Amino acid sequence: MDNKSKEERSRNMAAVKNKNTDLEIRLRKALWNEGLRYRIKNNLPGRPDIVFPGKKVAVFCDGCFWHGCPKCGQIPEQNRDFWLAKIEKNKLNDIKVTQRLEQAGWKVKRYWGCEIKKELNRVVKDLKETLNGED
Repeated sequence: MDNKSKEERSRNMAAVKNKNTDLEIRLRKALWNEGLRYRIKNNLPGRPDIVFPGKKVAVFCDGCFWHGCPKCGQIPEQNRDFWLAKIEKNKLNDIKVTQRLEQAGWKVKRYWGCEIKKELNRVVKDLKETLNGED
């Protein structure tokens, strides 16, 4: 049950970062330690979190709440209809962005926050395989 007022919850949600999140930094550090060099500034559709321009690989670190992770994404009880609609819109946008990038010749990799937190080595291994054309 949500124990915050509507105003408090609104302030909390508005303060959530959309760049340089803990997830992004955790993955970027792990990739850097493996010798993988990437870009974070880009003008690609959806603004991927990490880009490997030479290999045309775009990486998104999808937060479990904001993107509706099937494993651990939970919808708040308070203002439930709003959040259901918001997260569904985010999911549809993710699909459109992925399609646009793939049509432009990019390979798109999306990782849930829970994957980055709990299975970082697997995520890095998966990305390395993708970058080496083993995917």
